[in-house]
Amino acid sequence: MYSRISVLAELVAAVRSLGLPALRPIADGGWHLADGNRATISDQSSAHARLLNFPRHCERLLAACLIPILLSTVAVRALPAQRDVRLEVILPSNGQRGNEAPTVTSDRVLSDSRTRDLLRHGFPARLHYRLALWSSAGWFDDEKATAEWDVIVRFTPLDRRYAVTRIEPDRVVPLGTFDDLGDVEAVIGYPHRPSIRPPTQRARHYYHLVLGVEMLSVNDLDEVERWLRGELRPAVRGKRNPGTALTRGVRSLLVGLLGGENRKYEARTGRFVP
Repeated sequence: MYSRISVLAELVAAVRSLGLPALRPIADGGWHLADGNRATISDQSSAHARLLNFPRHCERLLAACLIPILLSTVAVRALPAQRDVRLEVILPSNGQRGNEAPTVTSDRVLSDSRTRDLLRHGFPARLHYRLALWSSAGWFDDEKATAEWDVIVRFTPLDRRYAVTRIEPDRVVPLGTFDDLGDVEAVIGYPHRPSIRPPTQRARHYYHLVLGVEMLSVNDLDEVERWLRGELRPAVRGKRNPGTALTRGVRSLLVGLLGGENRKYEARTGRFVP
């Protein structure tokens, strides 16, 4: 008997086996193939035909996966997020708060059992951090500076190891490969000092940190590969391959139903004067 996530993994593999050509939009409204040649009507028709000839075993897998999950959607979404996730923003010493950025730590962000199960079945996890510096000098708080970065965790079935990568606005930093998720959480939780401009005015300030944890869907899997190759711009602009629309939709839906919805955690410092 298939588990839900095992059925999902087999379903996605079967859909990918259709071998749809990679089509990319161009300025005049046409399409390019992955090799750079212009796509013809026959190229696009062939892709559509293969989508329509969806294998019967894929349909059975889709039904086997969707029916029990849809029946349990309410129960899945009603489960609370883990309460033992710890997120902290650590200020520099008193004399350095106008010169140095704070450090950020996060602990047990992958402790949820559903998140771990999805990771082991090939769904990368994306941890998106956003740190903002706020001033509370006037009538309303004013956002002065921000820094954002991602941490991507992937399980590679070939060597059965987890690869961890930090993606910053101007660079990609490999953090290592690990056998155990405990080691992954340790490296994720190591104090990180983001590139954010410290406050310069003698006014009251505070830092606010938001961490979003999500399991990536099919359209994001290709973007992960581009990130790791250093091709950041296509991922940021959101230019995706329309030929994978069916696979994207199925996997995006199932990830959400399996409990892979976005989870957010927040932390903030007390007010301080640099």
